[in-house]
This record gives sequence, structure tokens and C-alpha cells, in this order.
Amino acid sequence: MTPMVDVTPPPRAPARSRTRTRTRTWAVVAAACTGQFLVVLDVSVVNVALPSMRTDLGLSAPGLQWVVNAYSIAFAGFMLLGGRAADIYGRKRMFLTGLALFTAASLAGGLAQEGWQLLAARAGQGLGAAVLSPATLTILTAAVPEGPARSRAIGTWMAVGAGGGAAGGLIGGVLTDVLSWRWVLLINVPVGVLVIAGAAVWLAEGRAGDRRRVDLLGAVLVTAGLATTAYGIVQTEAAGWASAATLVPLLGGLSLLGVFVLVEWRTAAPLMPLRVLGVRAVSAANVSMLLLGSATFCMWYFMTVYAQNVLGYTPLEAGFALVPSSVAVFVGAKAAPALMARTGAKALAVVGALVAAAGFGWQSTMGVHGSYLTSVCLPGVLMMAGAGLASTPLATLATSGAAPGDAGLVSGLVNTSRTMGGALGLAVLSTVAAARTAGSGGAAEITAGYALAFRTSAVVLVAGALMMLVWLPGRGERPTGTRAGGRPGSAGKETAPALHSPEA
Repeated sequence: MTPMVDVTPPPRAPARSRTRTRTRTWAVVAAACTGQFLVVLDVSVVNVALPSMRTDLGLSAPGLQWVVNAYSIAFAGFMLLGGRAADIYGRKRMFLTGLALFTAASLAGGLAQEGWQLLAARAGQGLGAAVLSPATLTILTAAVPEGPARSRAIGTWMAVGAGGGAAGGLIGGVLTDVLSWRWVLLINVPVGVLVIAGAAVWLAEGRAGDRRRVDLLGAVLVTAGLATTAYGIVQTEAAGWASAATLVPLLGGLSLLGVFVLVEWRTAAPLMPLRVLGVRAVSAANVSMLLLGSATFCMWYFMTVYAQNVLGYTPLEAGFALVPSSVAVFVGAKAAPALMARTGAKALAVVGALVAAAGFGWQSTMGVHGSYLTSVCLPGVLMMAGAGLASTPLATLATSGAAPGDAGLVSGLVNTSRTMGGALGLAVLSTVAAARTAGSGGAAEITAGYALAFRTSAVVLVAGALMMLVWLPGRGERPTGTRAGGRPGSAGKETAPALHSPEA
């Protein structure tokens, strides 16, 4: 007798359950993207408000520079520690801690009555951002499974973050003109409170296996090394590259980072296991991100000052002039996941870098009497679309190459590479522009200096594209390589939220 075969399909999860999971996943993505938007926005949003801050609080010229630098140095210095803290103490906990600190510091800065109070608040914002930013990427990658869904989520994260940096000038100009400079900081408070409330409800806690002890010596060394190096980089604008004020912190910071590597090599429970950098996807993607950031971050600065100092735009007009570029970086980052499915991450990263290089080359033909369309809009769109196309596959490769237990650390590395690359690139290219200008304040000389900076960026991007072509893992290769523990998945069990919605 022939046995009956049960062809009944397996039971499917209830539609309500699938909808709830999908909604929760998108809530995670929304919280992560909003946190990253605030972090990146505050790098640039204060620039337009600086003259008003100086008038209100009686800041000196160096003090005014430190309104920007206090944030950047704290942000860069503590980010690696913030990323590892998310792995050890929990991604949700660090997300909420970082956002609460960032929100409280924003309130303190908006209410500051003295210059030192504003500078302290900006440093507090940078510290909160350093804890928050790695956690945003980590909770996102933990919530969405590896594959096309994660690529789309990372594309959204990259697009929103890039949009925050791009929109800083416009948002700062509108808030300063309509309300006051204080609102470029106070605007973070209601947004931060809403996100904290939503994240407390929607985010599930996750950490990398057992709770390890913190490598205190490593944490001190890497934080001091990154912060001191960042300080040396920002000193170049005022003191030049050859001065003691620049060389001492630069060499000191690099020395501290060298000692950090030696300590990590010997300690049993390192803050940053050096084996992580032995994963090809992680190391190659981070170096590529550093080069991409160093070449593209300067665009917003030079385009803003070119529009105002040469073309005669007001700060608000300059902000509106760069809206197409802001849209382009958003569109590029959002289009990247779909293109990656066809071309592979490596090919798209190379193409994006070359598209950005073409835009920077076009921008280097700028003139004193340039038109908006050909001297601001179209080159800016090309530059930023290319940057958006390249950033998403690089972040995807880096995070896909990390073992679950190192996800927060690798997220911190990605953000550190981009931040330090941007700071280094702006310092170097400002020096290049100043050398070409040779101290002249004429419009023609200023324009020539900016043009040389854009040409230099184009060369860096072409070199970066060649490096990506050689070093990044190709489409036929497993991007994770050997997981950062010597064998797949050896770095600890993942206890992140089980949110595996294919709709993300």
C-alpha cells in the first residue's frame, strides 16, 4: 500500500505578527537614522551661526574656532570607545545614554551665557555623539539580516547621515535668521526627547555574548591618541603644518596610537582585537572610507565660502544653493543598495569614487564670474551623488566583515575613519588652497586656491578608486573573509534583537 504523503504547507506566521515585526524593524531603522542625522548635522549646523555667537557671548576668534573643534575632537576621540561599549554593555543602553547626553549638552549650549559654557556644551555634545553614532549603525545591522535588506537599511542610514551634513548650512541659516543662534542647538532637544521615548519602547537590548571587562589602558590610549591627533589636525588651519603647535600634538597623538597597538597586541581582552583589522573587508573598507572622507568632506566648506566670498551669496542663499547637492547625496546613497545587487559592492564603490572625481574635476574649472548652474549646482550634484554611491557599499562591506561580537567596534571604526578622514582632508586642502592664494584676498586668487583644492581631491579619489579595485573583496569572494576570531562566528554569541524582516 502506497503511504500517504502529507503535502500540507507549513503553517505561516500570523499576518498580524509579520506586520508587527516589520513595523518594529522600521522603528529601529528610523531611530538609528534620526540619531545619526543629529550627530552629523551638528558638525556643520553651527557654522552659519558663529558670527551671532561671537556677538552674543563675546568670543574671541580662536574661541569661535573652538565652537566647531570642541565637538569634532571629542567626537573623533571617543568614538572607538563608544563602539566597543555598545558591544559590551548593550546597544540599546549605549544608544539611549549617548542620545541623552547629546540632548542634555544641546540644551546647555542653547542656554549658555558665557563662552566657556558653550565650549563645554559642545564638547559634551561630541562625547554623546561618540557614544551614539556607533550604536546607531550597530543596532541597525543587528536588527536586519545580512543581504539586500541590510544593504537597503545601511543605504538609508548613509543617506540620512550625509543629508544631515549637507543640510547643516541651510538649517543653521534658517534658524539663525528666523529665531536666533541658540536654536541651532535647542532644536536637538525636542527631537532627542521624542527619539529617546520611541527607542525605549521599540528597541530591544542586544550585546555581544558575555559582558567582558573594559580594557581601561587601551581605552585611555586610543581616546587620548585620537583626540590629540584630531587636535593637531585642526591646529593646522591657524598655525600651519610646520609649527610646534601642530607637530607636537600630531606626533604625540600618533605615538599614543602606536603604544595602543602594542598594548592591544599583548592584552588578553583588548578594546580593539587586532585580528579585526586582519579581515580584508574591514581593513580595506575603512581605508577606503578614510580616503573618500578626506576628499569629499571639504566640498561643503569650499562651496559655501566660494558662493559667499566670490559669487556674493548671502549665507541663506548659499545654503539654498547647495540643496541640489544635498538631494544628490541622499539619492546616491538610497540608490546604492539596488545597484549593488547588480554590480556588487566593490564595483559600485569604484564607480562612485570615479563619479565623484569627475565632479571635483569639473568644479576645479570654477571662475570668478561662474554661473550657478555650471559652477555650483551641476558639479556639486555629481560630486555628492558619487560620494553617496561609494559610501553605502563601503559601510556594507566593513560591517559584513565583522563577527557579531565586534559589530559595535567595527561600526565605531567606520565612523572614526570617515570623521578623521574628513578632518585631515579639510586641513590638508585648506593648506593647499592657502598656498596657492599666497595671502592675497583678491577674488581671482581665492578662486584659484579653491580650484586647486578641488583638483587635488579629484586626484585623491582616482587613487582611492584604484586602491579599491585592487584591495576590496570582489563579488565572487565572501566579504566577511575569516570572521574576526579565526573561524566563522567565533567572537561570541549574538543576542541582538531578532528582527529579520525582509521588508527592511
